Amino acid sequence: MQIGELYKIYLQNNSVQTDTRKLKEGDLFFALKGDNFNGNHFAQKAIDAGAVYAIIDEKAFEIPGKTIFVNDVLKTLQELAKYHRLQFSIPFIAITGSNGKTTTKELIHAVLSSSFKTYTTEGNLNNHIGIPLTILKIRQDAELAVIEMGANHLLEIAGYCQYTLPTHGLITNCGKAHLEGFGSIEGVKKGKGELFDFLRENKGTAFVMWDYPYLRDMSYGIPEIKKYGTVETEINGNVLQNEPFLRVEISKGANKLEIQSQLVGDYNLPNLLAAFAVGTYFGVADDNIKLAVENYTPSNSRSQMLEKGTNKIILDAYNANPSSMRPAIENFARIKANKKVLILGSMAELGNESRHEHQQIIDLIKKYKWDQVALIGNDFSMIEHPYQKFDNPEQAKLWLSTQDFKDTYILIKGSRSMKMEKVLDT
Repeated sequence: MQIGELYKIYLQNNSVQTDTRKLKEGDLFFALKGDNFNGNHFAQKAIDAGAVYAIIDEKAFEIPGKTIFVNDVLKTLQELAKYHRLQFSIPFIAITGSNGKTTTKELIHAVLSSSFKTYTTEGNLNNHIGIPLTILKIRQDAELAVIEMGANHLLEIAGYCQYTLPTHGLITNCGKAHLEGFGSIEGVKKGKGELFDFLRENKGTAFVMWDYPYLRDMSYGIPEIKKYGTVETEINGNVLQNEPFLRVEISKGANKLEIQSQLVGDYNLPNLLAAFAVGTYFGVADDNIKLAVENYTPSNSRSQMLEKGTNKIILDAYNANPSSMRPAIENFARIKANKKVLILGSMAELGNESRHEHQQIIDLIKKYKWDQVALIGNDFSMIEHPYQKFDNPEQAKLWLSTQDFKDTYILIKGSRSMKMEKVLDT
């Protein structure tokens, strides 16, 4: 079947699903394959659940009148997303980076939604499946789209750009994340920089954190560059307070505007400034930007401030790498509190650098005074250190339940694979 014909079917149904557990009557079911699953096996289940058609790539699972056979289901999903994308002439803003991209995406979406009908990536569906699904959820009333792109190897972002076709883009930063796939920090820059390469080749616009010289270099040659940061740029801002929530002054680009956010950590300053820069560029009024940012509440274990009894807990357990772990610890060390406890999980996907990077974190911890430190996971356990050691969050949870912490600040952080939020499970 030609992609144009499939698009007509999509328009008649307008809802795409890849998981039969989430399928609603009238959906199109795309039978994707993975290392440990084959969606073709669920074609009949999808039809029984009310799917109009199941798109499959194995003839053995054909159901007369109910399946559409294609050569490759994933490729077809991406081609359908591109076909849909080509129906729009609105700005598509792509966001990538090693740290902070989801928070930045959420802030930008909140700001733009105050003035425009804006569609964006749900949660962190920022991969080869999530991005086309996000595009296919964009409706004809859209005025702007904000697409998050994650990557752990070279040419991944370049591939996403082929069907997202971004007109604007932003790289939050390039740090020590996914070193196993990228090979080095230079590999990270090259991989994330594929977004800027696309914008350069297609006469797009980049929003650039001008404090970072490497982003300046990476953006060179892009026709339109909008700068933000703490140095002399179009949008300048600085931290006024960080106890415990971040309060920022916009000193240029607005009339001495102060923003009291619900974000924890001064490392969120670039994320907030990015939202202000994008909002200003698209003509959102300063007061609307301020209100949108101030009303944004972090969720899903991203720099969340929780209260448990008399204790304040910073749950930053969505992800971790050396470039995010270090500022989180340093920021926590600066918070004025009589008692502070660190509970940290291992950092994943660091390849041959893993032991060295975990040792660096331990060395950083030793520079500060803590009431207690608990380190969780094999990467920390393999290194000699004087702190509490646990194999998993469940063990740390039992330990925490025996501690009589009162009036204490607690930082919980680790890679997603560690599921550090389980330390708090009740």
